[in-house]
Amino acid sequence: MSAITTHVLDTARGCPAAGVPVRLESLPAGAESAATARQTLGTAVTNSDGRVAALGPDSIEAGTYRLVFDTAAYFAATSQTGFFPEVSLTFTVRDPEQHYHVPVLLSPFGYTTYRGS
Repeated sequence: MSAITTHVLDTARGCPAAGVPVRLESLPAGAESAATARQTLGTAVTNSDGRVAALGPDSIEAGTYRLVFDTAAYFAATSQTGFFPEVSLTFTVRDPEQHYHVPVLLSPFGYTTYRGS
């Protein structure tokens, strides 16, 4: 299993958000520019349960990571008009021995997230 996993639930439709493209990026320590230094660690698409289990490496280092969700593609595929074409979540991994699960609750005009288990 990847050290970082996610899932997306469509709260407007009351179901898992299948087919959401997701990208995992890292920002190396000491990088001068966040925009140019980000490295893609993995890409995936949420499954029929809205989950992504295999997104990046099995182990990670302490540091800053970002999950990017292509919500525009999902909204188009489900005939919804969304306000946020992309959801980007930047977070800090302090203990690389732990598993990091970062879910998203999505609707066309809002989203929320939290550190899951």
